[in-house]
Amino acid sequence: INTSTDRLYQRVDKVSYTDSSYLFIMKFQPSVTLLLITAKGASAFAPQIAPSRTSHSHAISAEESTTALFKKRSVTKSKDKPQGKGFGAALRDLRNNSFPYAGSIRPGTQSPQKIVIDESIMKPDYALDTIPKTKGGLLPWIIEVKTPEQILKMRASGRVAREVLDIAGAAIKPGITTDEIDNIVHAETIKRGAYPSPLNYHGFPKSCCTSVNEVICHGIPDDRKLEEGDVVNLDITCYLDGFHGDCSEMFVAGEPDKKARKLLQTTYDCWVKAMEFVKPGNDYKDIGAIIEDHVVEKGFTTVKNFCGHGIGETFHTNPNIFHYRNNEPNGQMAPGHTFTIEPMICEGSSQCLNWPDDWTATTTDGKRTAQFEHTLLISKEGVEALTGKIETSPIQFWEKESTVNKGIWLGTTPAARARAAELSSKDE
Repeated sequence: INTSTDRLYQRVDKVSYTDSSYLFIMKFQPSVTLLLITAKGASAFAPQIAPSRTSHSHAISAEESTTALFKKRSVTKSKDKPQGKGFGAALRDLRNNSFPYAGSIRPGTQSPQKIVIDESIMKPDYALDTIPKTKGGLLPWIIEVKTPEQILKMRASGRVAREVLDIAGAAIKPGITTDEIDNIVHAETIKRGAYPSPLNYHGFPKSCCTSVNEVICHGIPDDRKLEEGDVVNLDITCYLDGFHGDCSEMFVAGEPDKKARKLLQTTYDCWVKAMEFVKPGNDYKDIGAIIEDHVVEKGFTTVKNFCGHGIGETFHTNPNIFHYRNNEPNGQMAPGHTFTIEPMICEGSSQCLNWPDDWTATTTDGKRTAQFEHTLLISKEGVEALTGKIETSPIQFWEKESTVNKGIWLGTTPAARARAAELSSKDE
């Protein structure tokens, strides 16, 4: 089944969870149903992402569960995509207008979805039909070890993602729309011969994610103008020569208030603490406790519905990186592993409210949230950020004022430490 699932089954018809087992009911063509029962924590296909410690979510595949960027959605086009006026549009507007939004952010008008027509640009396998064809390992502890040639390509895609993030981030200010930011991201990605990975991934309509204030992740760029004091997570992934480079960072439109500064500083520090832990032989599951312990002590909470992920030729794959204390069998760190750590930290409740657009996730209490993300590579000497800052990157207040690592963080290898010190010194 693992080597030919796309041909064999149409869909997962039902997935349920009990304390002792995961039950998968897969419907095969034409009418054969297969039951797969696996013991929890022993041979389960994938770890769960539970919305809280006391409630259990269904077991899902590694590719579906990771979000670092995205959650799985229907192959059919979303009813929320901009359409002509008529009964359907009126019904969509009624649903949006009656939805119990938690905070002040509302969905705006989206511009038409772009396509990449340049034939010289290599495109991911979902670019035309929304459906990723490559899959991760069946078991959560089976993690791809990249070859030296693959690592070189990942360095290149990571560098492009960093350049695009810096350029688009510099444009964030009061008055600009998130759609204008998306235009910058799209143009700068194409200019570098890359494809904006979010575009049409499971039908996502834009080239980046812009998550403002209470939006936890997957915010869709639209015509809303940023306001003074808005905190914005800009999430960029670029696909170059067959490999994805994924990163995100926080930006402020104007000046942050005192509470926002504390939120951003705490999120950054817990993220760096978690990355400092990464080295061969350590367990991936232990990353979550480092993050949760740090933020809870500061009065914040960590989102449990979304997680970091393995990355490479596949956008989302093993290992799953949970940002809260857990005991999931997600494998052991080893040289050649590439993955993201991307904690989402909240001022109040970490529970998620999913908008009618099937993408945007916000906090349920309308309070703000923050996130940082790097694509990381493990080597024998430690870990390094493939999407790390470069000579033209700005140094932000959370880097200058960090009590965990003062200055730019690029990794724990001797080369990464030396490069970070060099870049940080330019601000002295």
